Amino acid sequence: MKLNINSKEMINRSIELIKKLSAKLNKDIKIMHVCGSHEHVICKYGIRDVLPENITVIPGPGCPVCVTTQREIDTAIYLAEKNYIITTLGDMYRVPGSKKSLMELQSEGADVRIVYGIGESIKIARRENNKKVVFIAIGFETTSPTTATELINLKSNKSNNENNFYVLNCHRQTPPVMEFLLSDGNSNIDGFICPGHVSTITGLKPYYEPCEKYGVPMIVAGFEPIDVLMSIVMILKQKIENKPRVENEYKRAVRDEGNIIAQKMIKEVFEPTDIPWRGFPIIKNGGLKLKEEYREFDIRTNEDLPEIKEVINKNCICGDILRGERLPMDCKLFGKSCTPFNPIGSCMVSDEGTCRIFYKYHVL
Repeated sequence: MKLNINSKEMINRSIELIKKLSAKLNKDIKIMHVCGSHEHVICKYGIRDVLPENITVIPGPGCPVCVTTQREIDTAIYLAEKNYIITTLGDMYRVPGSKKSLMELQSEGADVRIVYGIGESIKIARRENNKKVVFIAIGFETTSPTTATELINLKSNKSNNENNFYVLNCHRQTPPVMEFLLSDGNSNIDGFICPGHVSTITGLKPYYEPCEKYGVPMIVAGFEPIDVLMSIVMILKQKIENKPRVENEYKRAVRDEGNIIAQKMIKEVFEPTDIPWRGFPIIKNGGLKLKEEYREFDIRTNEDLPEIKEVINKNCICGDILRGERLPMDCKLFGKSCTPFNPIGSCMVSDEGTCRIFYKYHVL
């Protein structure tokens, strides 16, 4: 992307302002973002390189593929081995399970298909109504409305012979994991850059309570370099004023109330549930489960699934990276045995994954 003169001037002014504010604070400040797109901007434009030494911006659990647990991937593999047609987004296809990935299983003859979304998966189920089809539904508040809408439509238009479509529901909610990170004694986060895409759906309301409870600034930011820099300026100003609050830097896309229609769709189909994230314990309200009226589409309700024990590579530090405790370069596998062409950890698979982003901008 080429920056025009005005953009360059704004960026230079923002950097100078950050330096002045950081000098005035005169203490270390740790800021976390929870969005892979923000990490792309930070790495691509070298934002960390221009920040004062006392200002650190760390990536958190902002990649839905990355935070999907090993057990959920192993469950999809189990179902594929049980002759279900497994439909998945491209990234999930390559995430290693305990023994293999869905891609490896497909090479052994399993019916695993990459789709663009749940709608395409439903079409497959209608075409092949003599087989059972499972869609792996992942993502945060940005993708759960699509799942909800398709299930609402499917339920209302379902004929008697349409009973072969299911979802392996792996949807998660972002604000609860942010609150967990604030409550965790190891994080020591001084401010959050809140995810812009998620916030277009949720609005600002989910951030008010944790902001007030933990006294941590929370800034919803867009995806240009100036957006990220301005969000840092806003956090530093709040720290100096000692008045933590939720602010919306991304007003051109995010409304305070969010997307009311999408929220309604989510509420119609899902309800909050406590769920583990990769690298985390169980997060209170960290996930979404299908309501009773939609359990007919839940594979966990309709299939007698065994208790699957995760087998995680102990040399992979994806969990630490997702918690913001370490960076990809701290992993002895990074860029060596673990690359985008041979991912060992989930963070190296998706374009939203921290390891994949670091590899793109720091290794290639």
